[in-house]
Amino acid sequence: MTSIYKTFMKKTLLSLALALATTSFCCAGESVSSKKVIVTTDDCRFHAHEWQIDSSTAGLVGMSGGESKQGLGGNLGVSYFFSKYLGLGVDDSVGSEHNAGMSGFSGLQAYTSLQADLLLRYPICAWNLAPYAMIGGGATWGPTSQGDGNVGGGLEWRFMRNLGFFADCRWLYGNNGNFALSQALPRVGIRLSF
Repeated sequence: MTSIYKTFMKKTLLSLALALATTSFCCAGESVSSKKVIVTTDDCRFHAHEWQIDSSTAGLVGMSGGESKQGLGGNLGVSYFFSKYLGLGVDDSVGSEHNAGMSGFSGLQAYTSLQADLLLRYPICAWNLAPYAMIGGGATWGPTSQGDGNVGGGLEWRFMRNLGFFADCRWLYGNNGNFALSQALPRVGIRLSF
């Protein structure tokens, strides 16, 4: 009986070893699948809760005080975006203006235009561009001083994460009872965001 038992055990162990070897050969080369979590990074350079500081050259052309005017000056501004798309901004343009057609320093007069705007932008993140619209109001001081409304639009290009160029133009309108205000206020400058 011991020889039958030994033979049986040998055959059983041999069968088990053969089964294990066959299983390992049939599974060789199969990869074990695992799930990978891919985290995407936000490459957009325009963000919510973003502060901006502007410095620009500002022009002025149009009617004020019953006369056609043109001028040139500088502009400083600050803006805050609550979301990628909606913000508020305040800026002040200071410069000199004179009647259209005059040359040199003849008839130069100082002007200031303080404006506050609701800003609506639409970032195109793949191009680092953001067209935007502005609507608001403020006041203009110069030979004639008055409150005004404004509407306009512009484009910003971020060539670095926090630094970009912008160009925009607003139309200032108003009437102080004596003279109508109808002027374009274009700006071209640099914008720092943080």
